[in-house]
Amino acid sequence: MKRYVIVGNGTAAVGCIEGIRACDRDGAITVISEEKRPVYGRPLISYYLEGKTDLEKMNYRPADFYEKNGCRLIYGRAATVDPEKKTVALDGGGSLPYDALCVATGSRPFVPPFEGLDAVEKKFSFMTLDDALALEKELDKDARVLIVGAGPIGLKCAEGIKERVGRITVCDLADRVLSSILDTDCAGFVQKHLEANGIDFLLGDTAVKFDRNTATMKSGKTVEFDLLVLAVGVRANTDLVKAAGGTVNRGIVVDEKMQASVPGIYSAGDCAEGYDASIGANRVIAILPNAYLQGHAAGVNMAGGDVRYGNAIPMNSIGFFGLHIMTAGAYDGEMSEEKTEEGIKRFFTKDGLLRGYILIGETERAGIYTSLIREKTPLDTVDFDLTKKVASNLIFSRENRRKKFGGVV
Repeated sequence: MKRYVIVGNGTAAVGCIEGIRACDRDGAITVISEEKRPVYGRPLISYYLEGKTDLEKMNYRPADFYEKNGCRLIYGRAATVDPEKKTVALDGGGSLPYDALCVATGSRPFVPPFEGLDAVEKKFSFMTLDDALALEKELDKDARVLIVGAGPIGLKCAEGIKERVGRITVCDLADRVLSSILDTDCAGFVQKHLEANGIDFLLGDTAVKFDRNTATMKSGKTVEFDLLVLAVGVRANTDLVKAAGGTVNRGIVVDEKMQASVPGIYSAGDCAEGYDASIGANRVIAILPNAYLQGHAAGVNMAGGDVRYGNAIPMNSIGFFGLHIMTAGAYDGEMSEEKTEEGIKRFFTKDGLLRGYILIGETERAGIYTSLIREKTPLDTVDFDLTKKVASNLIFSRENRRKKFGGVV
């Protein structure tokens, strides 16, 4: 009976479990979870604080998921991996043997060495449910909140707590919100919407020093706060594989079968650096759908199957106060735009292909655009001018529609 060990208990781990069980119903699966709770949907933590969901509804799989899939769940931390002996040592002592190992350790908050940060009593990260529960205990209708970081994590935190605190200020060294996924004009559109909903910004400026409840900014300004949320960025958890001799860049380098450079070790999710079809190179694509698909591919291959996952592209789907945003691919090439008072559509084309898009406001049927990018569909084979206005399956030829969707179309 084959022995499988999965380090991590998030979306990628679920994909891995289900991938293994698609090929091997009998092998022993052990999951090592540093968070002391069953798998849940991390993107929902802001909605929990907002009162739009509860702890039970946040579960990513039913309560009997591990039992039904024959998994042993261990709450603890994997300390080291010995690829020669094929064992995983646990932080509290003991070790687990494996025939195939998947490292799905995700990422951790990146906290710069701010001067005086240790003296700030009420400071929080915002990546896990435990982070959200700790922050919730301190929320007060008069509280002044400073969020360092205007990326997705910081802004979702702002949305989640807006009605439960007095004032929110978000600062970021970048000159725009969501700088990793939006260009300047699109970021300005989103910022105005956030400001209209009561969020204040200090952009192109960030905290550099703290004196208890006062932050001194790079510009010399000071900001008084009661609660501090650090959402500067994240770093992939690569230490286990790096220490085991695996190749690591920003993430754990894997091939299209999610195999790391060390035999018997696979990796998936936010800690893995896999192939990005939109740029033709490896990079970390830290999004939930990618984590699941990478995990599933790893699980199938760990169990002796043959699945290759090589058409991943970066995608983001996020919303704030009713304004929806979707992005995908690379912003490379010629830009064309469809703009209204309610939103923006931007498309980036190069060499006759759609390379990327930004949709703000109207995001329905964005999967049509994603399909064009992922499948590298030549734009001269579809009615792209029509598609930029209204996404429709009708842009594809009858033959292509039949291949994609089946039946008579």
